[in-house]
Amino acid sequence: MATVYKKPTFAFIAASWTALFAGSLAFMVGLWNATMVLSEKSYFFTLLMYGLFSAVSVQKSVRDRMEGIPVTNIYYGLSWFSVLLTILLLAVGLWNATLTPSEKGFYAMSYLLSLFAAIAVQKNTRDNADLTTEHSTLA
Repeated sequence: MATVYKKPTFAFIAASWTALFAGSLAFMVGLWNATMVLSEKSYFFTLLMYGLFSAVSVQKSVRDRMEGIPVTNIYYGLSWFSVLLTILLLAVGLWNATLTPSEKGFYAMSYLLSLFAAIAVQKNTRDNADLTTEHSTLA
């Protein structure tokens, strides 16, 4: 059974990239303006970078498995573990941070928006790459 790829709409691609930039930029501007010490800022920034990478890894490994591309169980498990770990570490960091509840909510929401958007951007990139590959092999 052949996999049918549909090109993502421009609106979905634009919304995905906008969400990724908005969430990540908001998170980083919040860190820049925060009254935290540099080590706390570094902790949260590292969580953002690690979270974005692990979210893309999850999307890629799930998609690969759906398409019959071999993905080892250890990589698949580590991808999921990494995403869950970053969310847990964010929760622990925010719980212990000396921030107001609204600031904690801001960081949590911008973080989750960034992770979701990274998955959507990866999906769109993969869909477009698969369509390009499919069309070039048919031509």
